[in-house]
Amino acid sequence: MFWSAWTKGKYLIILGDPSKISNMNTPEDNGSGQQRPDTVSALERGIAVLRCFTEERRTLTSTELSRLTGVPRATVGRLASTLATLGLLKQQPDGDRYMLGPGVISIARVFLAGLDVRAVARPHMQALAEAASGSVYLAVPDGLEMVLIEACRPRTTMLSPRLDVGSRAPIANSALGRAYLWALAKPEREALVESLRLSRGSEWAALEPGLRRSLADADQLGYSISAGEFHREINSVSVPLVGPGGEVMALNCGTAAFFYTDERLCQVVAPQLLRMADALAADIGGHVPKPR
Repeated sequence: MFWSAWTKGKYLIILGDPSKISNMNTPEDNGSGQQRPDTVSALERGIAVLRCFTEERRTLTSTELSRLTGVPRATVGRLASTLATLGLLKQQPDGDRYMLGPGVISIARVFLAGLDVRAVARPHMQALAEAASGSVYLAVPDGLEMVLIEACRPRTTMLSPRLDVGSRAPIANSALGRAYLWALAKPEREALVESLRLSRGSEWAALEPGLRRSLADADQLGYSISAGEFHREINSVSVPLVGPGGEVMALNCGTAAFFYTDERLCQVVAPQLLRMADALAADIGGHVPKPR
């Protein structure tokens, strides 16, 4: 599910925050009033319902799902009932509160099992986590966010952020997202930036300068930094990793800002991360994009 979304280079707002989805009650069109021939609106609405659930929103009522998706409550009720029948949602005893069901686990396992890069990456990532005393992540894009598919932490420190497999990071202001964005071909990159602009609304004016500055820095350095822009007290550095089939991922190393100062990030951690990424790329038959 995640993989196909980003290898095809499509950046639909529906793949991001469900609260940003508009007009979900009618077939999607291209601005001409005609339904897109390559989409099924009912399926899009069902997926939008599933994407409403996050680590902070583990249970939701039909009313809340309707508000988040823009889909009428009666339609949401039918969608939720169908998803519950399929095991993708679980209905709470009170009858009008839902949570994700066990069916999503089997889908996620199939997806993760197909990513052989995780098994190859893990020893490289764990070695860097120990050497750099920071958390190391591997992530793939999912719409307007990055999703962690592997996470390694040093065994000798308690400073590391507690993100885990399945956690998400926004493309616009995370080092992971910026590294991924930088590695894209320019037309694809600008199309994604436009989707980010539309999805972030009034926030965009504050986000864009940092994003553009990070892309310019990556042109010179080959890596991206987020200094307290995703998590206020966390500094991190990321590099893109291109797989053998051209799929773009991102590697990240980060920890508490007082330990990963700007100087340490640039002079110590970034070179370590670049060396690790090059070694991993050689193992999987991919490459790490170089400064332009």
